[in-house]
Amino acid sequence: MSRSTITETPEAKELALVGKVELRIALTDSDSKLESILNTYLAPLLLKLASDHVSVRNKDTIQVIAVCQHINTRIKPPSVKLPVAALVRQYKDCHNTIVRHFDLLYIQQGIERLPVQERLDLLPALIHGLADNFEESPSHTASLFNVILKLLHHLVLPPRGSTEDVDLRLRLGLDERVLDAEFVASWLGKIILFTPSASGTKSCPGLSAGDCDFLKLYGKSDIWTLGGPGNTSSGMNLTETKVISAKFLSSGAFTEVERFLPALYASADSNSRLSDIGEDMLKRATPVVSLEDQNLLTKLFKVYLGTRGATGSLPARRSLQTKILALFSRSREATCFVAEILQIVKEALEPQSQSHDPVVSQHPGTAPKQGLDLAKLRAQIFAFTNWVARMGSQVSLSALAPTLVTDLRTYIEAQGWPRIHSESPGLNMGELSSRSYCYESIGLLAKACPRDLLVEPHLNLLRWLFSSLSADTSGIDISISIEQALSSMLSPFTENTDKDIENALTDLLLHNMSQKIGETGEDGNIIVRSTRYIAVRFANRCLPFHSVKARLLDVLAQTDGPRERGEVLEEGQRGLNPYWYRNLNPFGDSPASRSDASESSRYKMPNFVDLYLEFFVDQGTSATVRQRLGFGYSPAITFCRCVLLHEALSSKDKSPIIDAEWKRKIDAMMTNDETGRMEIKNYLKNMCSTADEHNYLSKFLHAALEGFIDPGLGDSDNCGTCLLEICSLGPDHVLDEMASQVSRLKGTIFANRHSSRMIASHTFGILASRGASSSADVESLLHQFSKKIEKWNDSVGSEVHEVHGSVLSTAYLLSRRKYLKNDYSFKGVDDLAFVRLILTILSTGRDKELLDAATLAIDQLCLFGTLTPDTVPAPYDFLSLADKLKVRAEGGDENSVLTLGHLAMQCHESNEVSTSALSRIIDSLYNLHEKRQPELQFAVGAALSCAAAGWQSKSLVGLQDVDSGATPRCALRSKTLNIVLERVLCDCKTTKPALRQGSVIWLLCIVQYCGHLAQVQSRLRQCQTAFKGFLADRESLNQETASRGLTLVYEKGDQDLKDDLIRDLVGSFTSTNVGLAGNVSSETQLFEPGALPTGDGSVTTYKDIMSLASEVGDSSLVYRFMSLASNNAIWSSRAAFGRFGLSNILSDSSVDGYLAQNPKLYPALFRYRFDPNTNVRSAMNDIWSALVKDPQSTINEYFDSILEDLLKNILGKEWRVRQASCAAIADLVQGRPVDKYEKHLSRIWALTFKVCDDIKDSVRQAAMALARVLTAVLTRSLEVGDSSRNTAGVMLKEVLPFLLSPSGLESSAQEIQAFSLKTLLQIIKSSNAKFLRPFIPDLVGRLLALLSSLEPQEINYLHLNADKYGMTAQQIDDVRLSSVRSSPMMEAIERCLDMLDDSSMKELQASMEQALRTTIGLPSRVGVSRVLVSLSTRHNFVFKPYADNTLRILRKQVLDRNDTISTSFATASGYVARLASNDEVLRLFDYCKKLYFDSGEDDRHRIVSAELVSAVAKYGADRFASLANDILPFVFVAKHDPNERTKELFNNTWTENVGGSRAVLLYLKEIVATASPHLESPRWSIKHTAAFAIAHAANAMGDEITNQDAEIIWPSLEKALSGKTWDGKELILEAFITFAKNSNLMVDNKQIGDRIQSIVLRESKRNNAQYRQHALVCLGDFVEICKGVEWYEVVYEITNPLILELLDDGNKMDVDSRTGGPSSKITSERTLANALRTLLKSIDPVLWEAPRLAVSLSQTFDLIGKALSRNDKVVKDAILDGETALFKKLATTEFDDGLDSILTGYSSTLFKIDDQAELSRAKAADAATTLGRWAPEKSQVHTRLASGVEFALTHERSSSVRQKLEACWKALGHQN
Repeated sequence: MSRSTITETPEAKELALVGKVELRIALTDSDSKLESILNTYLAPLLLKLASDHVSVRNKDTIQVIAVCQHINTRIKPPSVKLPVAALVRQYKDCHNTIVRHFDLLYIQQGIERLPVQERLDLLPALIHGLADNFEESPSHTASLFNVILKLLHHLVLPPRGSTEDVDLRLRLGLDERVLDAEFVASWLGKIILFTPSASGTKSCPGLSAGDCDFLKLYGKSDIWTLGGPGNTSSGMNLTETKVISAKFLSSGAFTEVERFLPALYASADSNSRLSDIGEDMLKRATPVVSLEDQNLLTKLFKVYLGTRGATGSLPARRSLQTKILALFSRSREATCFVAEILQIVKEALEPQSQSHDPVVSQHPGTAPKQGLDLAKLRAQIFAFTNWVARMGSQVSLSALAPTLVTDLRTYIEAQGWPRIHSESPGLNMGELSSRSYCYESIGLLAKACPRDLLVEPHLNLLRWLFSSLSADTSGIDISISIEQALSSMLSPFTENTDKDIENALTDLLLHNMSQKIGETGEDGNIIVRSTRYIAVRFANRCLPFHSVKARLLDVLAQTDGPRERGEVLEEGQRGLNPYWYRNLNPFGDSPASRSDASESSRYKMPNFVDLYLEFFVDQGTSATVRQRLGFGYSPAITFCRCVLLHEALSSKDKSPIIDAEWKRKIDAMMTNDETGRMEIKNYLKNMCSTADEHNYLSKFLHAALEGFIDPGLGDSDNCGTCLLEICSLGPDHVLDEMASQVSRLKGTIFANRHSSRMIASHTFGILASRGASSSADVESLLHQFSKKIEKWNDSVGSEVHEVHGSVLSTAYLLSRRKYLKNDYSFKGVDDLAFVRLILTILSTGRDKELLDAATLAIDQLCLFGTLTPDTVPAPYDFLSLADKLKVRAEGGDENSVLTLGHLAMQCHESNEVSTSALSRIIDSLYNLHEKRQPELQFAVGAALSCAAAGWQSKSLVGLQDVDSGATPRCALRSKTLNIVLERVLCDCKTTKPALRQGSVIWLLCIVQYCGHLAQVQSRLRQCQTAFKGFLADRESLNQETASRGLTLVYEKGDQDLKDDLIRDLVGSFTSTNVGLAGNVSSETQLFEPGALPTGDGSVTTYKDIMSLASEVGDSSLVYRFMSLASNNAIWSSRAAFGRFGLSNILSDSSVDGYLAQNPKLYPALFRYRFDPNTNVRSAMNDIWSALVKDPQSTINEYFDSILEDLLKNILGKEWRVRQASCAAIADLVQGRPVDKYEKHLSRIWALTFKVCDDIKDSVRQAAMALARVLTAVLTRSLEVGDSSRNTAGVMLKEVLPFLLSPSGLESSAQEIQAFSLKTLLQIIKSSNAKFLRPFIPDLVGRLLALLSSLEPQEINYLHLNADKYGMTAQQIDDVRLSSVRSSPMMEAIERCLDMLDDSSMKELQASMEQALRTTIGLPSRVGVSRVLVSLSTRHNFVFKPYADNTLRILRKQVLDRNDTISTSFATASGYVARLASNDEVLRLFDYCKKLYFDSGEDDRHRIVSAELVSAVAKYGADRFASLANDILPFVFVAKHDPNERTKELFNNTWTENVGGSRAVLLYLKEIVATASPHLESPRWSIKHTAAFAIAHAANAMGDEITNQDAEIIWPSLEKALSGKTWDGKELILEAFITFAKNSNLMVDNKQIGDRIQSIVLRESKRNNAQYRQHALVCLGDFVEICKGVEWYEVVYEITNPLILELLDDGNKMDVDSRTGGPSSKITSERTLANALRTLLKSIDPVLWEAPRLAVSLSQTFDLIGKALSRNDKVVKDAILDGETALFKKLATTEFDDGLDSILTGYSSTLFKIDDQAELSRAKAADAATTLGRWAPEKSQVHTRLASGVEFALTHERSSSVRQKLEACWKALGHQN
């Protein structure tokens, strides 16, 4: 084969191409040529790695790799650009792994070399196909994704909502590549979740090991860095990458669905920069995403719980879990994830441990915050549990509830149940809150799944909860939760039909009712809380009404009476009332009184016998029952009585309807209904036909007697009333048994309580009159009664009560005995004597109680025929008796009136004397009409009926309480009734008002009580006519009486009469002839003024009706309109109309045609339907119903006419018209589309608000009701949103401007203002952003202004007078600030801010600027600051463009005179600075500096400056850190301010933003530059601050100060010390000495050194006493610094005169300092001590020869000796310290004999133990030790020291001093 053939093969060509490329690369001699070659050949070269020919591929691989290695060497210079775009395209198109690998290598290396814009142009190409790339090679895709993340750092995102932002998705090509968009969004979300683990774990919260490997590029190092700017790692900053990823996600590149999960992750991040973006995204995405999507929920559960396995993901952080749970609590589908829910709850209930949270385990320092997160998480878990219980399906709940309840119980019991464990004396608030939530959740879960948990035979869970309630000691909040849990369980038991469960529940409730606080329960727990209330609730809700045990529980609830809690008593009372029981347990949707409800077995009444046995037999003996029932005894008797009577009436179908008046109706039937009483009597008789039933009734009466005579059983009168009622109707044999108990009534007959005596006396009369009663007992009692009555005139106090009871008992007994037996049969009883006594009492007595007793006794004797005209004993007669009673009746005594009637019953018509007496009595009754007391007139009517009809009068039905089979004795009547009726009918026509009223009432009584008699039946038509005459009467009582009379006439007449009555009524409405009530003229008044209002007045006369007809335009209306106002105005009477509705009278056919032709009538008629007068309103409604067959269509047809009429009349002259118009408009607009009245909307609101300020209260209320209707219509439209076809937008455009106008919020009427505000808040709460957004700028401004205007004026007064009330203005401002924060207006403002977009933000900015400049009052100005804070944090995207301008405006606002306002604006400035530009923040800092340094002596401006800087540092930390060089030097200077508040703020700012004291050196030059100009400030505070700052800086420069730094600070330090002394200058001097010590400047620069020396000497010569003491210390320190320099002479010259002066002043009086510093004596001592110490320091033995040293020591010791004579401890300690130091210096020289004598003389002063303190003695020993070591053994000083030490050792008792003396003794060469 030839060579040419070989080279032409494809394999050969490929090999040749690689070789040529290699050669070309090798021959390039410049970077530009190399770059050109690579642009052309690099991508094709790499593609050879994927050759189709195996042989070529093998060779190519080696050769290409070799070429690549060469290329790698050549492209190291960063100037060489690579063909990245071509490589990216090749990566996307080629699927060969090796090619992709090399492509990625060069992409990663080359992309960093491209200009930023070229890199960003590659972003679409990099993103495209990323999802497919991941499927093919995750590792390569990870590298590519990492490149994308790096590009995002350079991507400048357009403003949100802009056109560029909307087009970003299209520009990136994501609109067509949805999978790639979802992939990128998903992994950006995972970046947000990503947290590299420091513990070496492969996964992290929310991410699996695979996810983490992907983000870490599968093990590559330096991918991420968590450090700050100073970190040297080459990786991307993870925190910044997360923020940038979130911003990219929030752009238009992604849809809401795609960004939902990443937004959720970001919103839960602890980094506020990230969470703010996440919250904003989440808020926008949540409404779009379906939370019912099962795939989404599955993802969320996986993130929440993590995934199992070694490579699975960890559970999410708690903050994210809390967010996820909040979403679950809005999803019904989430309740179906049974296993996941169980795991969530189980993990949440585990004991708190850091190991359970991956964040805590990796970062232990976060544990406190995690504790708070855990509390929030648990709260949300329980909220989710409640959601599951309410919304879960039955299938899910059946699987969930049992396990969840078990886990919850276990959690509670683990904490300690029912008492918290003793080893944990108190749970923290989070655990207590969890315990509370557990109980509530148990209740809800049990309610949701009752069959599995609750309604079971053992009632395990219910018992557990009852035990918890009674014995849990966790606190009141926990008990409330337990009660809520138990309350949740009521409904399941309501549906229970299992008798065993019902019995078990009953036993449980009875047990809980019997438990007492402090006792030990059956489970061994101490009862700490009563469970009675909840037990009674269970009884009333869960047990049927016929359950006698349930009713026993209701009785037991009342056993403690007034000592019991009110709610327990109330619940018990409800359970004994069938009406309230039915209200508590409604039968479906039916009302409690419906018949179908009554048919329910649940509502069946209990059986009387069962009830009696349960209450009074099964509880034990009578005494035991009384003891157990206590105050519940009386309710038990009463309930049994009601049940018994209900049974009796029900047996004959006469049972009263069970409603709110059930018991009262039973009482009424018992008292007044003759048929009812007979039915009850027969029932009781039949009931006792068997021995058992007889026995039960008898025993019940005995029980009632026990309750009556025992005053300790509550309201005993109820028991007595029951006893009396049953005795009055009971069977004879039962009463005969009770008769033997009459003697037990004696105590009650003599009781102090009036009602008890009345009942006891009556009962005694009934029982004692029985033949079965013991004659001996009765006679004995009667004898006692007689004795007491005889002494009536001498009785006082309680004796009067005994006489009262004796009189009544005797009268009741004699009257009944006479009736039953026709004799008395009692030995020693003289009835005439008794009658004489009571007549004597009536004639001469003055005590009202005795007079009442005598009157009632006469009444009873007359009633039963015991006292007649013939039997009145001398010296009294019948007429005089009648006259006495007349006198009492004229005094208004109703009993006397009735007694007169009963007295007349015994007067015969045929007997002349009796006839005279009868006429006299009747005349007396007639004359009582002058008493304008309705109750008295009704008594007169009853008395007249008795006088006229005797026992035939129905008024006596309830008074015949004994029965002998015959009617009690009474005079016969034949004509009296006719005479009385005729006279009353005649008097009904009189014009005298009093007699008219009396007559109509008497007539009503006669018809009611005697209507069954022929005399009345024959005159019913006349009675009807008489009653008709009163229907239009001015007196409402007469109208009511007449109405009731007509009803009785109608009921008592026969059918013909009824027909005639209806015919007359109809005629009276439709005819102009004389009717039942007379004629009508043109001036006849038909209505009260205003009863029928028209536009200009009201219809009052017949003439007005004609005028109204003329106004409408049809004269025939006079006749057509007769149905509205007939000739007698009968329709306007509410009484008459209540009986006869106009709809029964009007003819449909006669009006339809007319109304169809006269539509003008509809508006007026519609308005009349809402007239404030009940009668007119009711009448017009009936007329409307009769005339208008189709109201809806009629109103729609005439809607505009009706509304126009109402709007015209709403401001009418008459209040009735205005009120009716308001109510009519409210009814008209409800339920109708807005477009029907859209054109009137503004007018409606305006007129409504005008009427809201009406002078009439009822009109104002009607207007407010109309306003509420309009508001409701508006808010409903707003809630509907877009579906309402722009209705909401239309209404808002009309309503909002009006509400914000002077007619609304700015109205002078407080009611209108308040309602406008309330309406506005509702609108804001309900509105859709689309509709409300245009109004937000104005709304926010107005609401902010209202914060102040609506603040109570009392606050301002209190603020101005705070001192009077022991408060400070700041305390009041704090309260005002708190109220602003919690104000509903602030909530509304926040709601408005949530709706902002870019366009509305621009308008809001103008509104906010206006508010900043114009608002006044603390609430408004603080509100403005809070709005700015919110804009800066939660709405920073839209607010950022306006931050600079806002920050400029805020500078002026921080100077507000009010500290609270100023601080609020300073805080707002800090938040706004987050978003402002660097230049603007720098201007703010410059302003703070100017404000500080130009403040003068006013501390306020300096405090404001501090607050501003502190706010920026705290709330805008990032901005502050980036500009630290510009502000921290100023902060350092200002933190030395003398004002404590200013100093604290600046100091905290400095401390939080620098690390360590050496940080001063970083800003030294700037600090000096800032402080130096102000060292000569005329303002002392500024000058001192600058000086202190320079001093602090000097102190902070360290032990070795470089000359460069020293030269920077030296001029300022020198300047700071210039001038006269001032408080604190000593600190500057001390810093000056420190500077001299730590720097070499003094040595290296002789001029500066001389200057330093002269300054030190100058300052030490100052005369200021306070300053001088410190200056001398500094002089001593400076002497020590200047080693090798002779200072003694100079120092001695300064200190000698000072020491002598101070020694001479020793006897001066001690004077306190004026500034609160040390006194003059203390200052003098310190100065003297410091002077001596400095003098000792100045002696330098090294520089001097012995003679001169001796002189200096002699001079010094001479001064010391004088100073020691003062015996000042401070001075002594200073001398000893100085001597010790001096002796150490002497020890470095040779001992000279010339010094021996000097030192010997001085050493004798060292051991004067009599006047030295322990510390001084110790210091003396140290000085002696130092001197002894230096002095030769044979010197005098050595000898003297030895003797002194020996002496001191002998007398020293302090062990520490002895140790020092022993050391000195050894130093002198001696042994112990």
